[in-house]
Amino acid sequence: MHTIDKAFADLTTRELYEILRLRVDVFVVEQACAYPELDGHDLVPTTRHVWIPGDAATGPIAYLRVLRASEALRIGRVVTHPDSRGRGLARMLLRSTVEAHADERIDIDAQAHLTAWYEQFGFRVSGDEFLDFGIPHLPMTRMPR
Repeated sequence: MHTIDKAFADLTTRELYEILRLRVDVFVVEQACAYPELDGHDLVPTTRHVWIPGDAATGPIAYLRVLRASEALRIGRVVTHPDSRGRGLARMLLRSTVEAHADERIDIDAQAHLTAWYEQFGFRVSGDEFLDFGIPHLPMTRMPR
C-alpha cells in the first residue's frame, strides 16, 4: 500500500474534495462535533496532506495533515475511513510520517482515549488535558532522535 504526500497547491480539486469529505464525515458528523474544520491551515504552503488512497468511490482511506510550526512539526487530523478501520492503516501512515521526520520534534493534540496508541510512536504527554470542542485531548510531543 502506498501513500501520497502533497502540498495544497498540488492537490487536484477531486483530491481536496475527498479529503475534506472524509474529515467532515468523521470529525464533524460521526463525532457530532460542530467545529470549523476549514481552519486555514490547509492552505499554508508548508502544510503537507498525506494519505493512503482508496478506490474512486471511497477516496482516501486514511489521512493526516502535517503542519510546520516554528519549533516543531504538528501532526493532526489523523483519520481512517469508517469502512477501512481495523486494518492498521492509520498506524502505517503515522509510522511512515514519524520516520520521515525522526530528526524533528513533533507535537500532536491527541484525543485522550488515544494517548496509549500515540505512545507506540514515541509520543509522550506534554501538558494538561483540555477540551477541544467538547472532546478531551492531551498535548503530546515526540522528541527528535
